[in-house]
Amino acid sequence: MNTFSDFSLKTYNTFGINSIASNVVMPETSADFRDTAKSATAPFFILGGGSNVVLPDRYEGTIIHPINKGIYKIDERGDQGCLDGRVMVEAAAGEVWANFVDYCIAQGWYGLENLAGIPGTVGASPVQNVGAYGTEAKDVIDSVHCYEIGTGNELWIAHDDCQFAYRWSRFKGEWKDCYIIDRVRFRLRETFTPNLSYKALSSAVDDNKNLTARQLADIVVSIRDSKLPNPMEIGSAGSFFKNPVVDSDTFHRLKEQYPEIVAFAVDNGGFKLAAGWLIDQCGWKGRSLGKAGVYEKQALVLVNRGCATSSDIIALSQQIISDVKAKFSITIEPEAIILD
Repeated sequence: MNTFSDFSLKTYNTFGINSIASNVVMPETSADFRDTAKSATAPFFILGGGSNVVLPDRYEGTIIHPINKGIYKIDERGDQGCLDGRVMVEAAAGEVWANFVDYCIAQGWYGLENLAGIPGTVGASPVQNVGAYGTEAKDVIDSVHCYEIGTGNELWIAHDDCQFAYRWSRFKGEWKDCYIIDRVRFRLRETFTPNLSYKALSSAVDDNKNLTARQLADIVVSIRDSKLPNPMEIGSAGSFFKNPVVDSDTFHRLKEQYPEIVAFAVDNGGFKLAAGWLIDQCGWKGRSLGKAGVYEKQALVLVNRGCATSSDIIALSQQIISDVKAKFSITIEPEAIILD
């Protein structure tokens, strides 16, 4: 197991913040995960691909960064099979998510196409319940394998016990400091059925009947690239804010005042407002505050203009939250995790 002291995390977070961690542990084997979980003491933070986090300039604690690899079709290993044309696939927490999606498509295991191109790791997918273009991780996750902090005991946690919600799970809530995830199992399909529920996808597809999974994933990546900066070129955490959900009365009040407001109906009778539209209406698209700014192509994205610190990014986010609240009486919340 690799361990480091006073370690720079600049290349381990997509914002490119030069955060220094007093201790870093990189578990790879089952024994590494068990030992790390058993010996972990607060403060600690489990860092995946660093694509949805604002790291502090210095972290006086332990960063746990899984580096294990492996993708397996479970029924081929004799562990478990699936019925009704489905396949169970297990992936290590340290696998890069985008690579995992591409691998599954190449193997003829379908269901992840709309999640193509998302930065981060497999281990982070159930924590955040990553989602894009009409699909969320909860739609395909079967169970999560963890090691319990303090005891090192291992267990499988079933899908329903995770209580997945919009950009949330119990791993992000009350289980935040309870488990280290080392593997995730996904229920995928052996027959491709495109999910074109998201308008931007359906508009970009010419022929549904001949559409392949690879083509759909490529369209998803193309749409993402048109809206989001490449973190290798411009530091960011992707969509920084959650889209707020409001009740019907609030939505219709806003609709009367702002007829062009962008919103989507949700299951409980409420409406999910486009946070990017709200921010844009406050005049933030393309603007900067110090060394942090708002991306020119998508107001939902905060970017590092060069050598930005966590304080720069937090100050910008707080000002945006304040301005949206003042204009619309709506409170938007960060989707990114802000580590202190």
